[in-house]
Amino acid sequence: MAEAEKAGRIAKRRKMGDRKAAEKWPLIKPKKNLQITRLKDTDLFTVQDFFSSAESKAFVKAAESIGFAHQGSLGPTHGEAYRDNDRLSVSDPVLANAVWESGLSKLFSDIKIRGKVAVGLNPNIRFYRYKAGQRFGRHIDESVNLGDGKRTHYTLLIYLSGATKAKTKTDLNSQKDSSSEPLVGGETVFYGPRNSVVADVAPVEGMALLHIHGDKCMLHEARNVTKGVKYIFRSDVCFA
Repeated sequence: MAEAEKAGRIAKRRKMGDRKAAEKWPLIKPKKNLQITRLKDTDLFTVQDFFSSAESKAFVKAAESIGFAHQGSLGPTHGEAYRDNDRLSVSDPVLANAVWESGLSKLFSDIKIRGKVAVGLNPNIRFYRYKAGQRFGRHIDESVNLGDGKRTHYTLLIYLSGATKAKTKTDLNSQKDSSSEPLVGGETVFYGPRNSVVADVAPVEGMALLHIHGDKCMLHEARNVTKGVKYIFRSDVCFA
């Protein structure tokens, strides 16, 4: 009985945390003149400055205020990709729509999958945290059926930490803990036939990385973080 009451209290605190975090999400400003850098046609591309530095940092702060849970795996010997990171998942259709309307909808206006068009983001928003020594081995992302004729076909990753443009004196003075020190490692690497490297993407604060998933997903991995902390905003682009 005591365990059940304890579990109930934890669940209640987490729901309260979700509500508080929703109030703390940054107001995402519409982005104009977003530029796509194609790494493999429309199957894999990046978008610089999709989040501003302030927006990225505000998301990190909000996610940390709720708290992350460790996520591991049984490993390759049990048919699972090696995984060692921390994860937070929130269901927030309002946030998903705000991110979509801030600029993604225009980027996907000409991309069709089997005659279907992009209609928004998966409301299941995930935040990933990789500390020094953590990584995610080679894997593929599955397509998810969300019902009502909607299915996910692209993974959206937005780096909330990583390389930045010229740092100000304030930025340098704030680098006093592992969450603000320069990130080293944590590249997202995509592989093609015969283990060839298709793309090696280094984290850049505010940059979005999008790649097709499901049966056309390229094998990819999140390399080991050797210094600092890598934070990622994750969702999926839905088609209907």
